[in-house]
Amino acid sequence: HHYQSDISRQQFDLIRQDLEASRKRTHPKHIDPYDIFCAMLYVLKNGCTWRFMEIRT
Repeated sequence: HHYQSDISRQQFDLIRQDLEASRKRTHPKHIDPYDIFCAMLYVLKNGCTWRFMEIRT
């Protein structure tokens, strides 16, 4: 799914390093950080609650 709030992978690559540098390295990644970031943008734009978000792998 692509939503209007999504950014491109190229745009995400500009901030990926900063986001990953601030993250704790205690658990392996199971979900692509790009998908998480786009989900956060969707919530910020549309104001839905996290419990109604569904992440599909």
